[in-house]
Order: sequence, then C-alpha cells, then structure tokens
Amino acid sequence: MSVQEFIDSTPMGPRQRLVALLGLAVMVAEGLDITIASFVYPHVMRDWGTWMSAVTTTVTAGVLSMAVGGAVAGPLADRYGRKSMAAAGILVFGVGTAAMSLATTIEVLAVLRVVACAGLGAVAPVVMAIVADSTPAVRRAPVVALAFSGIAAGTVAGGLLASTVLPDFGWPAVLALCGLAPLLLVPLVMAYVPESVSVLLARGRPDEQIHRSLAVLLPGRDTSHVDLTRARHDERQPLRKIGAVLLSRSLAPTTILVWLCYFVLLGVVYLLLNYLPLMAGRAGLTAARTGTVIGLFGAGTLGGQLLASFGLRRYDRFRFLAVASAVSALAVCVTAAVETGHTGMSVLVLVLGTCLGSSMGALQAVGALAYPPALRATGMGWTSGVGRIGTLASGLLGGVMIGAGWGISRIFLVLCVPLALTSTAALLLRNEVRPTG
Repeated sequence: MSVQEFIDSTPMGPRQRLVALLGLAVMVAEGLDITIASFVYPHVMRDWGTWMSAVTTTVTAGVLSMAVGGAVAGPLADRYGRKSMAAAGILVFGVGTAAMSLATTIEVLAVLRVVACAGLGAVAPVVMAIVADSTPAVRRAPVVALAFSGIAAGTVAGGLLASTVLPDFGWPAVLALCGLAPLLLVPLVMAYVPESVSVLLARGRPDEQIHRSLAVLLPGRDTSHVDLTRARHDERQPLRKIGAVLLSRSLAPTTILVWLCYFVLLGVVYLLLNYLPLMAGRAGLTAARTGTVIGLFGAGTLGGQLLASFGLRRYDRFRFLAVASAVSALAVCVTAAVETGHTGMSVLVLVLGTCLGSSMGALQAVGALAYPPALRATGMGWTSGVGRIGTLASGLLGGVMIGAGWGISRIFLVLCVPLALTSTAALLLRNEVRPTG
C-alpha cells in the first residue's frame, strides 16, 4: 500500500491525538495573541498620546504581514519541512509579542508587531497541514476543524484576560505573558510531532528516515509493506514547481474557488465584528451590554466551529459549508431587518456567530484537503494570505459604504450576497476537488 493508504488504514492513535492537541494549543495561542493586541492599542493611545492614524497603520501593516507570512511559509514548509517551519513561526510571533512589552514608542511597537504578525501568518496554515497529514482520512476533516477552533477559543480567552489581568498589571505585562507562554510549545512540537512523510518523500530522504517517521506517528505498526517507490513518484512533480502547480490547469479551478471562499468569508466576519457595536448602539444598548453582545458573537463562533467538527464526522464537508454559508446569509438578513432590544439582539448575534463559526470550521477542512499532501502547506499558506487580504478589502468597502451614507442595516443586507456566493462556490468545489487524502 501507499504511505497515505497506510496512514488511512488504521484508527487514530495516541501520537496522532497528541499532534492534533498540540495543533489546537498553537491555534489557541494565535487567537489569544491577535485578540490581546486589539485591547492593547487603546491603552497605548492613552499612555503615549498616539494618534489613531498611527494605530490604524500598525494594524493594517500587521494584517499584510500575516498575509505575506502565510504565503512565504507555506512553500518553505513543503520544501524544507513543516515541523521546523511551525516551530520557527511560534518563535517569531512569541518573541515579537513579548518584545512589544519593552517598546517605548509607537514606531518600535509597530515594527515589532509586523514581525510578530509574520510569525502568526506562518503558523496557522503550516500547523493545519501538519494536523491533516497526521490524521487518517475518515477523521481528517473533523480533526482539522477542531484544531482550527483553537483560534476562536483564544479569542474568548483573550477577552477574559484583558478584562481581568490588564487593568491590574498593565498592557506590557499582558503582552509579555501572551508572547512568552507560546514559547513553551516549541520544544513540545520539536519532540513529539514527526515530520510530514510527504515532505520527506519530496525531499528524497532515505527510506529508513521515512519508516522512522511513520513508526513515530503509528507506533507498533509494521511499515515494511509500504510502497515508498510509488510514493516518491507521486510526490516528485509537486516539488519541482511547488507554487505554480496550484494554478496549473488541473488545480486552478479548485484554487480560485477556495480563494473566493476565504476572501469572502473572512471579509464578512471582519466587517461584522467592526460594525456590530454600531448596530448594538442603534438598538439602544449601553457600552457594557454592547461588550456582552460582542462576547456572545465570539462564543457563538467557537460553538459553531465545534459544531462543524462534530458535523463533519457524518456529513460531506462541501455540503456542510454550503448549508452553513446559506444559513449565515439568512441570519445576517434577520439581524439587519429585525428591531430588537438587548435580549433579542443577544440571541440574534449568538445565532449569527454560530452560523459563521460553522462556515469557518468547514472551510478550513475544505481548504486543508483541497490539495495533494505534498502541496498542502503551500495551498493553505496562499489561501490564508488571500483571506487576510479579504479582511482589508472588507474594511475599506465598509468605510466607503458608510461614507456614502449607507445605514448599518443596509450594509448587513448587502453581506447576504457574498455569503450566498460562498455557498454556491462550495457546491462547485464538490465537483472540482479530487480525492487527495
């Protein structure tokens, strides 16, 4: 049997579960880092007298850095090793965030944030590729969705940390904590995560090293009957043109549709997060209750991603994404059209977060499994970069619509169109994506 058939032929073992757990922990650290930075900026403005324009520039540069980090790290991980690239990304964003606690000017803080964001952008796609590589086919989609839910969990944890630790210890202490804590994961990743076999095959590593990697991932299993000659032939072509293959005739339709889904879905989530406070204010909610509503959106997103993990065990990932995106469009329409008080707004936002979280979880499974194993990190890295650009585009588009005098309800109603487009793209992907393992 081939290497992939060998991995797929066995139930998920303890080491594979540990790899998935470490992937979840890394994603929690990433979500925590991204969230806590948004709480720090207002304190920086107050303490240093920094202009809002400087903070906006820092945030924009950080998002672009994340896009570049993912696009660069993906091909490097596929060519030179995913485990080492994941560890390097954790080191970069951990050290960069911790160093921000020592900054005394907005210029230094901005440079360090750009460095940290490059690491953040590199980590997510590479870690998702590692989790997918290590999981048997029958569990691959739900486990990838579960690991990705760590970002939403980190977002919730970041809000709690900001409300409890930041007022008493200050923003430098919080940055130091959020930067140094993830560094504890680096030795665990290096010690317990085996290198992806597809990368070893593409790099032409000796058979003994490949068998050792398989033995680490699946201890106690006989690997002597695995056909490495066939596997080396399958992985050789992607290594030559590791980036161009994504836009080759056979994969270009898949790539374009996956990019479209990421661009639209991440852009919609970002726009909603920006304008939910305005909608809550329109409903007459106080600042405290508005904070509760935003927290419910985050909790709903986490719940939706966990729901996707369970749902993908039984349902086709493309249909799940299509249905979740369609229901998200309906939830956005209802949220925009219905006038409610605090309780009604809270329920609507919780439902909306759950629907969008389910869409995001299913989309991660679709993106991670859309490409052959040897191209997985590259595909995820480039796709993640496109999604980051989508968040910037949605922010600019939201500003244009507000400047044109559009109301919040009208903006929300417009979002139903791209969500419906995502649903359609998911169904088209079902016909385009070939079984890759």
